[in-house]
Amino acid sequence: LPSLPSSMHLIQVDSVQRWMEDLKLMTDCECMCILQSKPISIEKDEQNELILSSQHSTCDNLQLLLKRAWIISTELTRIAQKLEKNRWQRVHSMTVRVNCHVHSMINEYNAFTRSASQEMHQLEKLLIDKCSEFTAFTERCLQTEDEEILKSMKSCVNETLTTVAQYFGQLIEVVLTQEAQNLLRQIELSGSLYVMESAISSLFSLAQEGAHLCRIIAKEGGVVALFKICRQDCFRCLYPQTLRTLASICCVEEGMHQLEKVDGILCLADILTDTSHSEATHAEAAAVIAQITSPHLTFTQHLSSFLENMEEIVTALVKLCQEASTGEVFLLASAALANITFFDTMACEILLQLNAMKILLAACSDKRIVDTPYSRDQVVTILANMSVLDQCASEIIQGNGVQLLMEMLFEKSSSGNPAEVAACERVQQKSAVTLARLSRDPEVADAAVKLSCIPRLIKLCRSPTDRNNSDSVLVACLAALRRLAVMSPDGLEDSDFQQLVKPRLVDSFLLCTNMEESFV
Repeated sequence: LPSLPSSMHLIQVDSVQRWMEDLKLMTDCECMCILQSKPISIEKDEQNELILSSQHSTCDNLQLLLKRAWIISTELTRIAQKLEKNRWQRVHSMTVRVNCHVHSMINEYNAFTRSASQEMHQLEKLLIDKCSEFTAFTERCLQTEDEEILKSMKSCVNETLTTVAQYFGQLIEVVLTQEAQNLLRQIELSGSLYVMESAISSLFSLAQEGAHLCRIIAKEGGVVALFKICRQDCFRCLYPQTLRTLASICCVEEGMHQLEKVDGILCLADILTDTSHSEATHAEAAAVIAQITSPHLTFTQHLSSFLENMEEIVTALVKLCQEASTGEVFLLASAALANITFFDTMACEILLQLNAMKILLAACSDKRIVDTPYSRDQVVTILANMSVLDQCASEIIQGNGVQLLMEMLFEKSSSGNPAEVAACERVQQKSAVTLARLSRDPEVADAAVKLSCIPRLIKLCRSPTDRNNSDSVLVACLAALRRLAVMSPDGLEDSDFQQLVKPRLVDSFLLCTNMEESFV
């Protein structure tokens, strides 16, 4: 079956909650299909009232459409599975259900849209006809028990199922493209702030539905339209929301191509360096920078224009970190800086000149600003990348940075949330990496030994629980321990030296990963 643009994040919610949400759609579909498929004659005035009442929440209507699409695509996948097992009774009942859902989805969409295209109507008819044919086909399969006939019919059923899925995917693509076009038309042609704000909000909601939706929006000129807003002072109140939407769309290559075409990086640099903008605007611009500089992106053609504006962007982000009034603002600004330090060492040199090390270390002592493992992850990433520069050692000593790195070795999740646990692992790993790099300086190594870093590193190596069974934390801790052991050999007991320092790193790693914890 083709991949379908659907609300995939719905899969992650609690199964009972998921069932409760789907229940109305399912029962509606079973009980009311025939009624929904027939027009109900009403007066003209009442009809206008009905249309207007459904217009007040385009976003809600789109969410309903996406939910219905998700159910249909799931049902089609299940039909393919049942067909594979020759469960003809189940195949037929599920085919009937899909038929009902398709009718309901088309009726629901046509109830709130006024601008269905000719192509859409053609696809609707093709899909409905093919669904009816599919249902009739599976019903005929139920009426025969001859295995040979069923075997010959199975390939035809499979072919029809594939065609239904294909028409369905094409229809959803056309519907979502049309909705994106409508929203972008509102943004570009409306002079009303209220209408534009509502359209941008709906566009943001669409972009949250996944990469496929972001590609559609980018392809239809979404990035161009949004940057156009960010270049007009009369729309300043819309900047934060517009930038937030841009950050979502620019997670895909098509969005990045559009950003490059409209010289978006220069626009972001202008916003970040303009002190008359609000902190919220600066924070959302930092979020776009964080998105487009993500080390996880495989497409980097936009970074050439980024390098031209890097110094002023980095300067503005450091200032935003220093003046951040909330943890969220600091997180966005520091995430952008952390990403920038990955792709050019010049960024680290600029940060050193801007006294960024001192600013970041000071921020970490303010629990109101650096209040989560996610923020500490960004800070220690910057420190780790800057620690390749020789001048960093003295900055770390002056800012009491070794103490902070030691504290980060104890990072532990308070909630047990998987994302937070992963962030804590990254903090432990990167703090060990930073210690290993900086301990080439005798002064830093001496400070680390005095702060009892060696016993903590040994504990992390020997205790899988302390490092949450993370291999990356183990490797980083072994590297840091070996560096400190060279500078201070007296800090280790003989057994630790023989097992964790003397062998090849890979042998020590294997020893620690197979180590059973002692609770004596």
